[in-house]
Amino acid sequence: VQLVESGGGLVQAGGSLRLSCAASGSFFGINAMSWYRQAPGKQRELVAHIVSGGRTNYADSVKGRFTISRDNAKNTAYLQMSSLKPEDTAVYYCNAGIMVPTGLEDYWGQGTQVTVSS
Repeated sequence: VQLVESGGGLVQAGGSLRLSCAASGSFFGINAMSWYRQAPGKQRELVAHIVSGGRTNYADSVKGRFTISRDNAKNTAYLQMSSLKPEDTAVYYCNAGIMVPTGLEDYWGQGTQVTVSS
């Protein structure tokens, strides 16, 4: 099982980006999917979370600016980021709880860099 992120890049403050996280491999289903980020010198933090039924929650710092969604048919989660600020600069990681033959396992993507210039 692999999680592959895409969509990062360099954007000016106030701009938008959309990140994607696609799960591939052999598995029975995907439980919750989340986006985390880690800025240089800081701990990894939860940005947004979505369960299989669609309920979401967000870090206070991104509420109203970021939207997490998922396409269960494509085994993909998205993070639409708007009104980006320089403090959003970080490596963004996708995380998912995926049901495999051994049970529910936690998977991480390789990360995608988001850089917001002022």
